[in-house]
Amino acid sequence: MNKEKHKSVQIDHNPDFPSSFVEKRNIEVMLPPGYPEKNKSYDVLYIHDGQNVFNPETSYGGVAWELDSVMVSLLKEQEIRPVIVVAIWNTPMRMQEYMPAKPQELVNKKAVRKGWEGEILSDNYLRFIVDELKPFIDSAYNTNSGQAHTFIMGSSMGGLISLYALCEYPETFAGAACLSTHWPALDGVFLQYVKKNLPDPGNHLIYFDFGTKTLDAGYENYQVKVDSIMKAKGYQSNEEWITRKFEGADHSEKAWKERVHIPLLFLFGREK
Repeated sequence: MNKEKHKSVQIDHNPDFPSSFVEKRNIEVMLPPGYPEKNKSYDVLYIHDGQNVFNPETSYGGVAWELDSVMVSLLKEQEIRPVIVVAIWNTPMRMQEYMPAKPQELVNKKAVRKGWEGEILSDNYLRFIVDELKPFIDSAYNTNSGQAHTFIMGSSMGGLISLYALCEYPETFAGAACLSTHWPALDGVFLQYVKKNLPDPGNHLIYFDFGTKTLDAGYENYQVKVDSIMKAKGYQSNEEWITRKFEGADHSEKAWKERVHIPLLFLFGREK
């Protein structure tokens, strides 16, 4: 493990983290300022596309979310509670790992029709997070390992897999933040799953957003349908669930960087 300190946070680098379920990959762990405080345990946020989270040099297109800086600013203003952030790098199998595998027969049929290569690996990817990565994080750091303190976040396909994680493992994750969720993947087949498998409200927080330019321009019609599912399930808008539309925002790391503080406030605001 390599350790790096900057901006008053520490980022631990775990190259080629092994797994029995998926290909090895890099894992980065951001520890908040002041970590570890005596007798304190910390919430944990797992984020997909981890190479885009902290460092512009490793990110797609040279723009990162710089989540460490965002976290430091929010903590300085005492707007959120301290959080450990686990950035999970993607691999060349990103699409197969992030595409929800269910409803399985329909997903597989559409994947073949679209010319996707290889099997859908998202169930194995989630097993990696829940059964291998999370136990490692909980043993290596001062985490609060309970469901109420474990969250997951992603953008685009990472938004899909984040909601899928919450639905498949509702007793593991308390909340999911889904930025610019790529609902159209395989003709929007995932919405059928969400309608049947969204966990009951009461102990979950779910954040959605979308822009209006480039890929995001095609998301609103899908998001309206998802919002209807949320309402029908009984989720209280602006309390347990929030959907935000960002006029003029496109589908890019830059756009997500500019607004990632909003889901962080929703999930980790001190009043929550």
